[in-house]
Amino acid sequence: MRLRTALLATTLMAAAPVAANATIITGPYVDLGGGYNLVQNQHGHFANNPTAGVSSSSQYRHHDGFTGFGAFGWGLGNGLRVEVEGLYNYSEINHRSGTAPAKTSGSDQSYGGLVNVLYDIDLKQFGIDVPVTPFVGVGAGYLWQHYNPTTTSYASSANRVDRLGGTTGGFAYQGIAGAAFDVPNVPGLQITAQYRMVGQTFNNGSFTMSSYSPSGLSRGHANFDHRFNHQFILGLRYAFDTAPPPPPPAPVVVPPAPTPARTYLVFFDWDRSDLTGRAREIVAEAAQASTHIQTTRIEVNGYTDNSAAHPGPRGEKYNLGLSNRRAQSVKAELIRDGVPANAIDIHGYGEAHPLVPTGPNTREPQNRRVEIILH
Repeated sequence: MRLRTALLATTLMAAAPVAANATIITGPYVDLGGGYNLVQNQHGHFANNPTAGVSSSSQYRHHDGFTGFGAFGWGLGNGLRVEVEGLYNYSEINHRSGTAPAKTSGSDQSYGGLVNVLYDIDLKQFGIDVPVTPFVGVGAGYLWQHYNPTTTSYASSANRVDRLGGTTGGFAYQGIAGAAFDVPNVPGLQITAQYRMVGQTFNNGSFTMSSYSPSGLSRGHANFDHRFNHQFILGLRYAFDTAPPPPPPAPVVVPPAPTPARTYLVFFDWDRSDLTGRAREIVAEAAQASTHIQTTRIEVNGYTDNSAAHPGPRGEKYNLGLSNRRAQSVKAELIRDGVPANAIDIHGYGEAHPLVPTGPNTREPQNRRVEIILH
């Protein structure tokens, strides 16, 4: 029941709407989180049982717990991230099965580090434009497991108490699934909600088991099977190199002219090739002007700024295609406004020939344009 409730809570957190644009991280970032830690029942094996002189086994049941982590990572810009994480887990122990009627109380904790590889899923490439970035990942590392004095007091054996304790380290691994939400108006800051399954192995005889009774004190070794933690976490992540959102496009002012203009500029929203209402008005003006002045050919040239939905050479190729789509949109609108299709020549130049010189990867509204030139 506790596992089902925690899973439901994480699902609801991931479904909550957030008004922001999804971000794929490029460069360094830090990640902090904490939440609920649910440990599966652990099977223990005990050599040289203090009361019978033989091996035995029983099961420890865990109650409430918590977890916390801090990580430093690097995003490669293509969805992949690599990070180094420090982790701390705590859990209460409230029952030991497989024994005579007894009362068990105690707690344990684990701490250490892991290296994680994660992948952010850009939903926009699937045509899903929502402010959520799901992610999955795996990790491996080393954790130390420590049992705080965990006692079992037997009701049927006068004054008999078993005590489990000790610290040991072992290989640890984890699987991660979650989602990140951009914080509006705070570039680089994200809220995360995630589920993690953390597993850990132990060497034989890693812990100690002592038994206190009227007949004296005896000691033995304790070993546990794999330990599994189910964790439900809320966190904050900050990426240092995230650019601030672009300013709203500057209004296009066309100064009045005594004679019909021979060049018209049509502007576009970022990463879009569809025409705005104002853009359709400008295309209509160009179409009408072509009927009033001597025009032998109409040249339609498409351009983009030097930012891209995908970085590197892939982005340049993407922008070249986007400039062609913008030119095609303007040609189609000219035809709807009565201009013969065979009078229109279109070209796409991508990031070349900007109206406004900028630095790399800059969203500049005046460079996202199509030029209509009446020859």
